[in-house]
Amino acid sequence: MKTIKGPAIFLAQFVGDEAPFNTFDGICGWAASLGYKGVQIAAWDGRLIDLKQAAESKTYCDELKGTAAKHGVEITELATHLQGQCVAVNPAYDDALDAFAAPEVRGNPKARQEWAIEQVKLGARASRNLGLDAHVTFSGSLAWPFLYPWPPRPAGLIEAAFEELARRWRPILDLHDEVGVDACFELHPSEDLFDGTSFERFLALVDDHPRCCINYDPSHFRLQNLDYVGFIDVYHERIKAFHVKDAELRSTPKQGVYSGYSDWPDRAARFRSLGDGDIDFAAIFSQLSVHGYDSWAVLEWECAIKNREDGAREGAPFIADHIIRVSETNFDDFIDQGADTEAVNRALGLNR
Repeated sequence: MKTIKGPAIFLAQFVGDEAPFNTFDGICGWAASLGYKGVQIAAWDGRLIDLKQAAESKTYCDELKGTAAKHGVEITELATHLQGQCVAVNPAYDDALDAFAAPEVRGNPKARQEWAIEQVKLGARASRNLGLDAHVTFSGSLAWPFLYPWPPRPAGLIEAAFEELARRWRPILDLHDEVGVDACFELHPSEDLFDGTSFERFLALVDDHPRCCINYDPSHFRLQNLDYVGFIDVYHERIKAFHVKDAELRSTPKQGVYSGYSDWPDRAARFRSLGDGDIDFAAIFSQLSVHGYDSWAVLEWECAIKNREDGAREGAPFIADHIIRVSETNFDDFIDQGADTEAVNRALGLNR
């Protein structure tokens, strides 16, 4: 068993144009003041990091680490969710996802894809320069618009989509292996990798690549009504990062998982601040500890109701209270009888 590190916070939902949220120095100080020990960096936001420079300069990365350290926090991971999303884009989402890409590649799907692949590769190199072993991202989606099998899909569509997804990601995963960093996919509805079955389909096509890993986020599983604790038991060897995010599924006579196109506050399935949803975090932290997860527990705040600063303030003690300092002994060691062959034989009746 291992003790989880934390609490940490994903900065994506908090960075902004007002101090202290508009500089890496300022936001690290703010996070530390709330009790966080680590920060996860949104690698698409230039107010936090110059990703290209981080990929090319260890000196620059040492300066970033020093800025965090002066506030008593560590950098936990880099996140390239927006760039990873653009590695694979179904045409239905071209206009929406252009907003995630650099201005010079918008309106050009091929150029946008090439830009996204290079960005994720920069994330891997920058992670290595920062001394990080894991990098979190999204897979992108070619098949998602065809999630529900009606109207009937053309034969072979899902197979072709996943083969193409694997083709695009294989060189990215190989680069991650070259630099010694795990690529941790956040399994998320709207991505082609959104549950265990879809992850396994992809994993098989990349030949069980050792760097194809998971950023575990139970909120996305709760909203699918998936067994999020059992998921840890099945996939713990691939879980290399952890977003602590709450959610609730409140089925009604009118709504279930899909929530009828409602806005977030009105959905039966919605994200909540830590402790306000219905996720069993005690069970999650227990099973992650049992299976030896010893990396960071990172708050990702997304709530349909609560103010984000209140969510951040409440999140640090919530995570700290759930981290289990694992035992180095067994609770019944005080009555350990030691190895005694004769006692074993007597207990089993083998001497009669």
